[in-house]
Amino acid sequence: MTCTISSFFATLVVLLLWRVEEIAEACSCSPVHPQQAFCNADVVIRAKVVGRKEVDSGNDIYGNPIKRIQYDIKQIKMFKGPDVDIETVFTAPSSAVCGVTLEPNGKKEYLIAGKAEAGGKMHVTLCDFIEPWDSMTPTQKKSLSQRYQMGCGCKITRCPAFPCTITAPEECLWTDLVIEKSVSGRQASHYACIKRSDGSCAWYRGIAPPKKEFLDIEDP
Repeated sequence: MTCTISSFFATLVVLLLWRVEEIAEACSCSPVHPQQAFCNADVVIRAKVVGRKEVDSGNDIYGNPIKRIQYDIKQIKMFKGPDVDIETVFTAPSSAVCGVTLEPNGKKEYLIAGKAEAGGKMHVTLCDFIEPWDSMTPTQKKSLSQRYQMGCGCKITRCPAFPCTITAPEECLWTDLVIEKSVSGRQASHYACIKRSDGSCAWYRGIAPPKKEFLDIEDP
C-alpha cells in the first residue's frame, strides 16, 4: 500500500511540474489598442502571404537549432517602415511561443505590424497587431495612413476595472475591455486618440481627417 501511495504522489508531482512548465511556456500578451500597436511597431504593411517554410535561425546556448517559420509575402502597401519593400516575415514555430499562423495561398490580405529586421525582413508575434484586411473597419484602415501616427505622442491607458481615470492630459482612457468585454470594441474599431494644439489628447471618431476646430477646442 505504501509503495502504491508513493507511486501515486510521484506521478502527481510529475504531472504538476509538466503543467507548470506548459503554462510557463504559453504565450501571454497584454491587450493593446490598434493605434498603440501601430505606434509601437517598426513596420506596418498590407500584404499577401505567398509561401511558408520552416528554417533554422542559428543555435541556442546548448547548440540546438532555433526554428522559425518564414513567410514569403507580396507587399501591397507600407504604412510605416523602412524605404525598402518587405519580402519576408519571420515568426516562432508555434502559438505556445507566440508564433503567428498566416494563410500562405496568396488569396487573403493581411495588415501586419511587427519589428524590422535587416534586408527587407520583419519579425512578428501574437502580441503584434495582425488582422485580415477584410475584417478591419473603415476607420482603422483610414487611420493607418495618418491618424494613428498623429496620436503617437499620446498615451492610451487601458482601464482594467471601474473606477479608472487618466493621470495626465496626454492620455486617452481605453474602456472597451470593461464595457464591452472585448479588445475589438467601439474605441478600438472606430476611434483614434489624437493630440490637440494645446498638447492634450482626446478620442476622435470618424474616417474624415480631424477638423481644425477639434484640434483646437472640441471634444470628440
